[in-house]
Amino acid sequence: MKKISIIFITLTLLFTVTIQGQNKKYEGEESSYQNKDFYEVQTFGHKFKSKRPKNVILMIGDGMGVAHVFAGSTANRGELYLNNFKHVGFSRTQSANRYVTDSGAGGTAIATGHKANNSSVGVDAEGNAVPSIMAVAKKNKLATGIVVTTSLLDATPADFVSHQPSRKMMPEIAADFVDAGPDLFIGGGIEHFRNREDGRNLLDELREKGYQVFDTITEVEKVKEGKLAGFLKEGRISQRGDQLERTTAVALDILDDHKKGFFLMVEQSEIDGGGHDNDMQYTVEEMLDFDKTIGKVLEFAEKDGRTLVIVTADHETGGLTLVGGDVETGEVRGRFSTGGHTGNMVPVFAYGPGAEFFTGIDENTSFFNKLVKVLRLKQ
Repeated sequence: MKKISIIFITLTLLFTVTIQGQNKKYEGEESSYQNKDFYEVQTFGHKFKSKRPKNVILMIGDGMGVAHVFAGSTANRGELYLNNFKHVGFSRTQSANRYVTDSGAGGTAIATGHKANNSSVGVDAEGNAVPSIMAVAKKNKLATGIVVTTSLLDATPADFVSHQPSRKMMPEIAADFVDAGPDLFIGGGIEHFRNREDGRNLLDELREKGYQVFDTITEVEKVKEGKLAGFLKEGRISQRGDQLERTTAVALDILDDHKKGFFLMVEQSEIDGGGHDNDMQYTVEEMLDFDKTIGKVLEFAEKDGRTLVIVTADHETGGLTLVGGDVETGEVRGRFSTGGHTGNMVPVFAYGPGAEFFTGIDENTSFFNKLVKVLRLKQ
């Protein structure tokens, strides 16, 4: 009996140590970042040419919570282009089957106005295909575009184009881009468009549909009109540089030629990566890259005067808490409580005609109906 007790106590201690070891990174380890690359932030006016927008630019910071925003602000000495937004709210992100959503369900809710189950893209909780705001815009003769820093077949961009029960069905999602994709899309994932098991060469099919297909940013930046499929580098900013700013500028230049207006979705996909890695440097650098891109979009929107800009997130990643920092030096320190997503509300920022519709606390499904209303789209 004594031996059994000793064995039980030993196993209990080993189990406790093991669990503590597994959770060690979430017990208050501090991650810090010292910015050295500051940038000036321009102030934009709020006088617009109409009360209703002609164009909508929806910008999604994947995994971006309030702490991520303020970490970026601290790192850039208290200044962000996001400071220009006067209409601010919050979005509740829970999915149909989980308190903590993933990007598939979170993006589907934003894109379609329907709660979805985690891991699904473009379908409701019963698995039925539901139209996205991008599809409705296209039906109403608006030009459409997607620009991301990850694979085009990742959950968030797929939510606006595809209808699949699983976000892992990337070959099928790639085919959906060819069959019903936007006029312009730029991101990664070229491997799923060629050398496919089904024998289809989707790059050739895109060309047959009138798309200009390129795989370098130099070639992409030369395009000034028409349909465009750009396949570029993925990964964190140290690998891709200022690609998001440049590709967003290309998209705006091309889409602005359409007289009926356009709908553009821009995703900074790697804020999420920083949260998953519990890496403050990774997180803040991606946040600042997103903010610089927001600056380019605001520059366009102010000049145009008929463009609504919405900035939000599909969910928060990392459970980030800021525990210290220095606005004067750009130092920021924080702790992450998880390597996954959280159920926290995420911020919503709006600028331009119709911005007043995007304030307060609302469900992530509200974006679809509000956009349909503000753009006066027929479903």
